[in-house]
This record gives sequence, C-alpha cells and structure tokens, in this order.
Amino acid sequence: MKNIINDKKVWITVTSLFLIVIVILGGISCNKLDLQPLDKVTPAEYYITPADFDGATFAAYSALQDWWGTSTETLSERGEFWAITLATTDDITVNTLADNQGDQARAKKLDNLNIESSDIPFGAIYTQLYKGIYRANLVIENTSNGRNTLTDDQKKAFVAEAKFLRAFNHFQALQMWGTPPIADKVLTDLNNLALPNSTQDDLYTFILKDLTDAFNGLPSQWDPSNIGRATKWTARAFEGKVDVWKKDWPAAITAFEDVIANSGYALMNGNVLKKDNFEDVFDFKKENSTESIFEIQYGGPQSDDNLWVFDDTHSEAFKASQGTARVWYWDAPAGAGAPGGNMGWYAPTQSLVDEFEPGDPRLDVSIYKAGDTYYTNGVTQGIPFDPGWSSTGYLPRKYGGIRNAPSENYSPNGEADFNNERFFRYADMLLLYAEALIQTGRTPEAMAVINNQIRARVGLGPSPKAAGMDALMHERRVELAFEPGRWFDITRWGIGATVFGASWNDKYNLFPFPQSEITRSNGLLIQNPGY
Repeated sequence: MKNIINDKKVWITVTSLFLIVIVILGGISCNKLDLQPLDKVTPAEYYITPADFDGATFAAYSALQDWWGTSTETLSERGEFWAITLATTDDITVNTLADNQGDQARAKKLDNLNIESSDIPFGAIYTQLYKGIYRANLVIENTSNGRNTLTDDQKKAFVAEAKFLRAFNHFQALQMWGTPPIADKVLTDLNNLALPNSTQDDLYTFILKDLTDAFNGLPSQWDPSNIGRATKWTARAFEGKVDVWKKDWPAAITAFEDVIANSGYALMNGNVLKKDNFEDVFDFKKENSTESIFEIQYGGPQSDDNLWVFDDTHSEAFKASQGTARVWYWDAPAGAGAPGGNMGWYAPTQSLVDEFEPGDPRLDVSIYKAGDTYYTNGVTQGIPFDPGWSSTGYLPRKYGGIRNAPSENYSPNGEADFNNERFFRYADMLLLYAEALIQTGRTPEAMAVINNQIRARVGLGPSPKAAGMDALMHERRVELAFEPGRWFDITRWGIGATVFGASWNDKYNLFPFPQSEITRSNGLLIQNPGY
C-alpha cells in the first residue's frame, strides 16, 4: 500500500463525500440562509468509475487507522484502542512516570478496571467502527446505482471487499459489546437513524455470511501496488477466528485447514532457526510478509503515499498522522529523562515478564529491561535503557529496537512512525487452530502446532505446560504480547476472576455501550447489564 500514485487526489475526492457541509452565512435575513459546500463533488457525481469505488473502499479502510488516532477535535481521541486492549489487561499498566498524565487519566481508569459508559474510549471506537461500516455499505449499495461503469466482475470484487470490511467491524463490535446493532444498509431517514441491539446468533450469522461472500469474490492476492488490501484468504482466516469465538470448533478447523493448505501464508523464517526470527516479524522494512493475514497500513516516508486515507476525524491533514502514534505513546517519557520526546504511557507488568521462559527470545523483542540498549526516533545508535523511565522498570519494545530506529521510519516531528500494525498474524491463527483442536479432543495435534511451529520458530523446545489449554494460553500470551487480543482472550475464556482477583466483575466480559449512543437512540439501544 506504499506505492500508489495520485492518492492525494483520492483523499480530496473521497473525503468530500463524508465532510459535513460548511455553512457560509452571506446576506442573512430572517427567513433566508445561503448554503455553499466547500467541495463541488456530490454523491450523485461520484460512484461512477472503478477509481471512484477504489477511493470509497480506501475510505472504509481508513476508519481502521483511526482506532489508534489522536485528535484534539470531535471525539478527542488519544490512541483509544490501546487504552481498551492494553491498559485493561494484565500485560500492561499505566506508567506513573509518563508525560501528559492529565490526558492519560482515561487509560488509568481502564487500568484500574474502572469502566463506565461515559468513558471516551468506548464512544470513540464505537464511532470509528460504525463509520467504517457506513462507508462499506455505501460501496455495496452504489455498485447497483444504475450509473456506474463497473463490469459485473468489478461489482462482485468491490462488494466482496466491502463485505469483508463490514464483517470485520461488526466482529470487533461483537467482541466488545456482545449485542451491538447490525447495520446492513445506509439509513437515509434523518428521523429514523437509530438501530436496536442485535442478538449474538444473528450477529454471527450475518458476519459469517459476509465473510463467505468476501471469500468468494476477493482475489487470492493483489498486485504489488495494492498489497495490504484484504484477499480471499484474509476473509477465510477471519471466518475461522469468528468460529472460534462462536465456539463452533469443527467449522473453525475446516476454515483454518483450508488457509493452511491453500493460502501461501507461513511463519517468517519458520524453517530457519535463529534468534532474530521473531524480530523480523515487526521490522518496518518487512511489512506485509508471508505471516501477515491483515495489517493496518501506514504511510511513509512521504505522508501522501498511503492509500488508506487516514486522519479523517481532524480538520487538518496532519502529515505525521499518516503514521501511527505508537512511538509517542509507547516509547520512554521525556519527562523522566529519556531521549526522543515521547510520552511513555504504558509499562509492561512483572506478571507478563514472568510469563516468559528463560531463554525465550520473544522477551527481548517485546520488552525493554535493565541491561538492554534503547532505540527510538533520534536515538539510532542506542543508549543504555534506564529502568527509571518506567514505574515497573520495563517499557514495550515490540515494533521498536534497532530494526525500527532509522529516521525513515519516523515522521519529521517524531510523534509518529510508519510501521504497520500487525493486526492478525499467521502465528495468531495457528494458535487459534491449536485451540480448536484441543477443544475437539485432538490435543496431540494441537501440541505439535504449538511445539513444532510456534515454539520451534524461536528456537524453543516443547512447552513446559503439560495440559493442552494451559500450553495454549501461555503461548498466546507471550507470542502476542501488546497485540490486540489479550483482553478478548481473557473474556472469552472466562478467566477474569483468575487474572484480576477481587478487582474483577463479570460484567466486564462485555464493555458498556457508550451512553452517548444510548441517548441518541432514545433508549432503543439497551445498555449491557451492570452499567
């Protein structure tokens, strides 16, 4: 996704479809208001050519980037998806030595499992999810608008890609809220925009149908200029993942075995045992590898070379924000004496560090600790890591380190890097496959996947955990540290009380619907129990 031409034009054209019309008051009288849009492109003039549909599809993708976005306007986001998926877990605590602790307060609340329906993170992510769904629905519906010049094959492909994105967003909403609304069409009646809760059964049926349609209509792979767009195998892998959450273990196994046999996905360096195998996965020069099922794409080094038209919740086109603010939130805080000018909000817990076995190279790749050499933007030669930069003595290193220290990985202001978010990796999928095998009584086969693929890739022998699920839970925690899955593993396994003790309340298995959405719906959307 780094080599597309004319994407700035795409940004200008597509964004015009979603910007609120600006009202210019000129010669106002008591009964007349002159309205003038800032942009001349209207929906009636758009959705004609394949390029139009490409642009609209990229706009649907762009909503995914906004999960980690930062904006001082509208939703006032501060990388909220990290607050939801990291601060809530036992892997991360909020670094009390961090900078800008006022803005950090919402993450601190979630760190303390003080979860309320008025919290900004939930409202922000809910908005981004349904924005993405809305944009996907626009693509789907306009393929049959009677005005476009698409061939039948092009219509099928665009509908398939939009259905993948619609399913992807609905699945994230299901994981967070359990019974979120199904938005299967564009609503146009301004007096009837609210949607009620769905049921989990209906959601699973809807999501899996969209993923099946996506599998049947998407290409097996894209040309190099479109790498990063979903393929049929992306859809099939997500189908298996959804089946795991549904606990339809046979269906999950069928989907995963299809992906394993036919997709071409593979662990990076899976057959070459060396210490840096795992670090390769997060190298910004090795994005969209054979291990990548789905990555959130970020631009760089020039901000206008990213087709996923990011930063559409802010009125100015931040050039830095076509990267991710991971470096700003994760790397060591300047206020604690660290170089690089970052904020250092998040600190790995001792519990996570202790989960790694002695000699597991994934610890060194994932976490900075005493004795390590620290790298960040502007610190390409490395300096000794100071445990005093963190209230736990640790900081996240995944996506960092010497591999990602070169200046071309960072925006000029140092507040963003261009390293894609590895949202769903083949290693993650293999572990879900192993889990489905365990749940169907095929534990020896599952242990072979864990030991001979996941652990062998990093040079480790058989798992120290004798029981299948214990081995699986251990491996997912250390393999996927700081990737967006730990919280949802805890809730679907029902181990919240084991992990958090007296701090746990079973209502946390679902997040609260944003109170703002319940208010807007006039009570049609029903809050989850306990909130």
